[in-house]
Amino acid sequence: MASPPDVSELRRAKFARRLPGELAMLAGPAHGTVSLPLHLARSGLTEFDLEQPRLRMSCYRIVLAEGLHDDLIQYLDQELLVSMGPTLRTLINRDLRDVWEAAFPELARRTQAVA
Repeated sequence: MASPPDVSELRRAKFARRLPGELAMLAGPAHGTVSLPLHLARSGLTEFDLEQPRLRMSCYRIVLAEGLHDDLIQYLDQELLVSMGPTLRTLINRDLRDVWEAAFPELARRTQAVA
């Protein structure tokens, strides 16, 4: 009898199902203020000024962790995600990071180039 999948495997599968087909699909704003819906930002701040690095990082952390496929496309910008990658990867959980970097090697390469 096979053992049931562990929590990490279940989390990775959940994140993988939500991924866009390619990073170029990420068509979110790169500037201005983003207002996240309550299904993403359940408690606390819901508006994020993308010009402020800490708020931009918080917004991306929330969308990556909580967002469904369409949320990722609507709220994330490809260039911002790639540029924030080296720092952002240290702020998200390992399962989420591993799924994104496995699907989009350019995120992992960017991190290696900075290290």
